[in-house]
Amino acid sequence: MVMKIFVWRHSKLYSSWSMFDEPHICRRNYMQAEAVVVAGTQEEALALLEQDDTWNIEELRRLEPIVYSVEKPSVVTKIVFSG
Repeated sequence: MVMKIFVWRHSKLYSSWSMFDEPHICRRNYMQAEAVVVAGTQEEALALLEQDDTWNIEELRRLEPIVYSVEKPSVVTKIVFSG
């Protein structure tokens, strides 16, 4: 089975009361949340995350993850936080 890297990222940095339908992917309070999972399928990745009660799976389903194949070289993630 070809494995892939699934990345779900969500930021509430610029959220406001006008964004009532915004997803809340983590059960804890957060400004930025990211889940990165190696799995064969998106459903398998979500099942792995579901084992940890931290993640709200139904909310994650609302977001399209970034998907990387591990068959070729690629940059998986770059994060810059500035305050």
